[in-house]
Amino acid sequence: MIKRDLTKERFATGLKLNDLVRTDMPEAVLEEVLAILRLVSPSFESTQVASAFRMVTQVFSGNHPAYRACNTHYHDLRHTTDAFLAMARLIHGAFLNAQGFDEPRMITALIASLFHDTGYIQERNDTDRTGAKYSLEHVERSMAFMKRHGHEFGLTEGEVSEAVTMIAYTDISREISGPRSSSPTLEVLGRLLNAADLMAQMADRVYLEKLLFLYHEYKEGQVGNYLSEVDLLRKTIGFYGYIEKRLKPISEKADRFMVSHFAERWATRRNLYAESILAQKEYLGRILAIPGADPRDHLHRLDIVQQVRASYGPG
Repeated sequence: MIKRDLTKERFATGLKLNDLVRTDMPEAVLEEVLAILRLVSPSFESTQVASAFRMVTQVFSGNHPAYRACNTHYHDLRHTTDAFLAMARLIHGAFLNAQGFDEPRMITALIASLFHDTGYIQERNDTDRTGAKYSLEHVERSMAFMKRHGHEFGLTEGEVSEAVTMIAYTDISREISGPRSSSPTLEVLGRLLNAADLMAQMADRVYLEKLLFLYHEYKEGQVGNYLSEVDLLRKTIGFYGYIEKRLKPISEKADRFMVSHFAERWATRRNLYAESILAQKEYLGRILAIPGADPRDHLHRLDIVQQVRASYGPG
């Protein structure tokens, strides 16, 4: 995704993306996003954003009367809040580069980031299997969720429509061959949301471990032709190239925006997302190159491999 050489930059300081915010704590993520919005404007009206955040956390945790708790372990609340944080950082970086958006558009984009994977959530009366069965249609379901609930946070009909358009950009099963909106601003925000979604998951320090959960989501949702957990790990090497190509139209801006954000907020002129993604890719390449080894034996974070084996067997 990023053209410059990040190898030396990664070791210039010990600071890593995971050091900045307790992303396993939703309220810590919300607090950080609100702090970022105050950097954009001390008078930023963030009530709608905070309200949408709390509604989404209730939905994913099963505390909303209309919906079951999230039961997909890759596309979970952690991923949603990670994408939300990445989108806030991109918006702040755009502001620092004099390419900012008006406040209503920023609010709409942040709410869209919160809703972008709600399509995996099941209604209360839907007790068949898990939300992974909706993998192929989850983007359309997320768009429908946005239409159904967007007005609850004070969005106008036009703003809900714009949020729906932004969410459509996150469908990686469809090429973004050209503009999907007649509005250049909306086009940029849609592409930035797509970038935030992908960077958030691929920069997650447990991304490689969580790919094992993704295999089982794909299996239930009948996505792709993956033969096993290890097969998905091996094919992920090619996925990096696909994502670089997909994000090429926005990658230069996304990189510049992230560098500007981290310089202003954390006093380091680096794209910590790109560095984390590179480190994960390099590690995956190394463990896949070990002759006769099971790469899962080299994935140790948060005991995720053990959780997957307890739920699904040896895979």
